[in-house]
Amino acid sequence: MASTKSVMGKFYDRLHLFLGALMLCLPFGSQAALTIEIVGGAAQQIPVAILPFNQPAGLSIKEQDAIANVVSADLRRSGLFRVLETRGVANQPKSIAEVRYPEWAALQAQALTIGSIETLPNNRLKVTFRLLDVLKQTQLVGMEYNIAPSQLRMTAHKIADVIYEKLTGEQGAFATRVTYVSKVGSRYTLQVADVDGFNPQTVVSSAEPIISPKWSPDGTKIAYVSFERKKPIVYVQSLVTGQRYVLANFKGNNSAPAWSPDGKRLAIVLTHGANSQIYIINADGTGLRQLTRSNAIDTEPVWSPDGQYIYFTSDRGGSPQIYRAAVGGDNNPQRVTFDGSYNVCPRISPDGKSLAFIRRDGDVMRVALQDLASGQVQVLSETSMDESPSFAPNGRMLLYATKMNGKGTLAAVSADGRVKQRLSESAGDVREPAWGPLVN
Repeated sequence: MASTKSVMGKFYDRLHLFLGALMLCLPFGSQAALTIEIVGGAAQQIPVAILPFNQPAGLSIKEQDAIANVVSADLRRSGLFRVLETRGVANQPKSIAEVRYPEWAALQAQALTIGSIETLPNNRLKVTFRLLDVLKQTQLVGMEYNIAPSQLRMTAHKIADVIYEKLTGEQGAFATRVTYVSKVGSRYTLQVADVDGFNPQTVVSSAEPIISPKWSPDGTKIAYVSFERKKPIVYVQSLVTGQRYVLANFKGNNSAPAWSPDGKRLAIVLTHGANSQIYIINADGTGLRQLTRSNAIDTEPVWSPDGQYIYFTSDRGGSPQIYRAAVGGDNNPQRVTFDGSYNVCPRISPDGKSLAFIRRDGDVMRVALQDLASGQVQVLSETSMDESPSFAPNGRMLLYATKMNGKGTLAAVSADGRVKQRLSESAGDVREPAWGPLVN
């Protein structure tokens, strides 16, 4: 039988992880960094009509189309909505009084949006929108936003979130951001972009690998691992000020940062001895405390939403499986995954009820989801070299890295497996996705 280290070493190679004895999960102007292709949808979709927003003269065609087009694209991407074609409809109401509900009912629309953009002093804009129930002929919600012109796209995402929540009962996640690592040639860049791939911004760039980015709970910081000093070191970088600091640079390897739900601590992986073990450290780099103590490789920590437990990958049973340890101290972590002989890279859903992970069946690595109460497992993805799943903050979708045509790319799948998306960037390989939190 192969030794524990040789079994884990094969796993590291499979996931493009580094250093053989260190396991880490791998990897979107207004230009889009990622192109999103929808390849699946829900069994039943809500038909909605998104009318162009009435706007003043002086806005460019791009600005005029921004709100309605972005809202429509967001809703289509969710797989839960069928956005109706409205350009051929003669009656294009600009106010509720002008809406002829029977005409929209004849088009099978269940909901209708109307809106406007008005200019304000000091180069500001007022965006108003109304969501109408066509069948009940009543307003479901109305919102107004006072914004700068540069905020049109994000305002459209917020409008899409309102529509999503009103029509599905679930919180939307269109006005969120993602981070990922892009490799072009020999250069690595940590990118942050809107969830639809637009407005990409470079957080850090290096000739050495950057891996394992993780958002702070308030969305203002990212922890990540950089090899710029020729060894893995954990950094924390502010997205507000651009400043960063070293969180962990202990002897050996420093890796796999994971924020606690309150943002005050992080779990990290250190190799003080022969094997990787999990530690907890304060967000300012003080108060280091060892959590796991074993002769195995313990790695890939992630916190439960209530902050009481840390889930992690370990080969302590002979092959990689997912375990759970109490944050307060646990000398006997509990094994969580039993279905399959090779399960790694745990991620807990925002409601704490489900565990996403990467499952290997033969030579195929796919995203799977386990109900923590029943233990039932469902394989979600149809790709074959999957890595690094990351939940949307509403728990509805999972973003993950995979390979297509020999190139690192991103994909997304809904938590029920029905809605699938492919996300590609023409410039280079894209990996290490992490979906940012909901922020006000």
